[in-house]
Amino acid sequence: MPQTEKELHALLEKANTLPLCPGVYLMRDASGRVIYVGKSRKLKNRVSQYFQKNEKNIKTARMVSMVHDFDYFLCDSEIEALSLENTLIKQYAPKYNIRLKDAKSYPYIKITAEEYPRIVFTRKREGDRAKYFGPYSGSEKAYALIELLRRTLRLPSCSRRFPRDIGRERPCIYYQMNRCCGVCTGQVSPEEYRQTVQMAGEILSGKTATVKRELETQMYRCAEEERFEAAARYRDTLNAIAAIGERQKVVATPDAEQDVIALYSDEICSCVSVFYIRAGVLQDKADFIYGADSILEPEDMTTFLCEHYRTREYIPPQVLLAFDMSAEDSAMLSDYLSQRAERKVSVRVPQRGVLHSFCEMVKKNAADQAKLYKINTEKNEKTLVRLAELLCLESYPSRIEAYDISNLGAEHLTAGMVVCNEGKFKKADYRTFRIRSVSDNTDDYASMREAIARRLDHLADADGSFSNLPDLILLDGGRGHVSVVRALLDERGIDLPVFGMVKDEHHKTRALCTDHEEISIARENEIFSLIYRIQEEVHRYTVGRMHQAKRKTLTTSSLTKIQGIGEAKAKKLLGAFGGIRALRMASEDEIAAVRGISRENAVAVYRALHGDTES
Repeated sequence: MPQTEKELHALLEKANTLPLCPGVYLMRDASGRVIYVGKSRKLKNRVSQYFQKNEKNIKTARMVSMVHDFDYFLCDSEIEALSLENTLIKQYAPKYNIRLKDAKSYPYIKITAEEYPRIVFTRKREGDRAKYFGPYSGSEKAYALIELLRRTLRLPSCSRRFPRDIGRERPCIYYQMNRCCGVCTGQVSPEEYRQTVQMAGEILSGKTATVKRELETQMYRCAEEERFEAAARYRDTLNAIAAIGERQKVVATPDAEQDVIALYSDEICSCVSVFYIRAGVLQDKADFIYGADSILEPEDMTTFLCEHYRTREYIPPQVLLAFDMSAEDSAMLSDYLSQRAERKVSVRVPQRGVLHSFCEMVKKNAADQAKLYKINTEKNEKTLVRLAELLCLESYPSRIEAYDISNLGAEHLTAGMVVCNEGKFKKADYRTFRIRSVSDNTDDYASMREAIARRLDHLADADGSFSNLPDLILLDGGRGHVSVVRALLDERGIDLPVFGMVKDEHHKTRALCTDHEEISIARENEIFSLIYRIQEEVHRYTVGRMHQAKRKTLTTSSLTKIQGIGEAKAKKLLGAFGGIRALRMASEDEIAAVRGISRENAVAVYRALHGDTES
């Protein structure tokens, strides 16, 4: 419940007792839960503003109305307050604070630290000697860059490990098509190969001009020495890199290294757009959109940007802001970024000229992305309201959970759960249930009952996506499935709408059903589209997880056939290397380095995986 006038006055009096020094404050609701974390260089001034009768935007007013108490921490400096604020936001995940994705979930391109380095996709930055580029705005962008580099520089895309596999097998078709330099032939020296990979790293850094100069030098040298085939390869590589440059948008001088950041915010949503300029080229961009519950104003941007750059390998010398930031916050952000980059990083708000024009372009992008978000949100809201009307629901179905059962042998009976939140799939909340109590793998009803029962068991969780009931449950099945789940809910005293997603003879979505009637959605285009997407998604997810379990079992069982390797050791090996493919590429020393695996085990595994049966 929001505060009374008396409670608001008491909070203001408490805020007025705070010191005028840097610190962090935690706003708590009536249950004591932290709903917002903030920082200030002058705690008293900042916190007291919340409880004064001045004009606030809707999002801030909504947050303040839920505050029943607050705590605070005093800090010695603004940098210390900034660091503590980030730590507390991660710890409490407050409702009204914006949160970036965890750094581990961002895609990177990695160049490994080996004699013959590999260029690979990864979502995990490790403390090895490898070079990491990114993070990128999406996995598609990272994979496309890797493929482009492999084609342009004729880098191998196979799973062979060099120098171990040089000369062991015939070159593949990519070598014959002149799309691979053919390291496996033994005709490419480690130095020559590393030089090529170094060029790939420079291209990933945006330094295409440096690469082109080097290639031109090599091409002319080969031509003078009458090594015309080599000169032709350098020429083709130069043409390919020129093609890369044509795809990229040149927005600044060739030496420009900048990030340009804009903020758009209104009562419905906020959007932060970041353009990454490397060597004068717009290399990538990212848009971060937050809904009405998240408070994001210019004074919150120092926290956002510090967290954003914590996840990035490279910070450019210039960060340009397309919104106003106080001189104190700008200086603090510059100091923080300079410490991370180990060199001077300038943070400024251009007021005129070319840089100001470019900031305006990024600001327009942020506004356009927010507009698109609002259009889609409004469309989803209308669809969900109509769905509630059609199904006679008592409340708006904000969170929809859908379930499906898949099996490939009784030992792989799997139930999948997907979540649609406000009309959008929320993949972080997807869950898989390995069905344990059903001996007959054809009993879909019993399997569905177990899956829903186990999901309901998690309502007792203190926090997390399982701690609250969904607004609607959808089952990939008919009246029988609904009847079984309805009975389970009645047993537990839970009143929750449950409907089945019925398919026609062509396995396509036809209708929704209760345990006694069908509701046609054929003429409801938006609802039909939503239900179809949900049914396809839950089926895709469940079948994928079932096949994943099957492959894992088959892989484990193949390793347990090796003398001295039981199920426990097989799981250790797969856990250490991430799969049988990586294990097959490992050396005996690398296998023996796994805890619990002896040298004798390593020799046996290596020989078994490479077809060597010698004793």
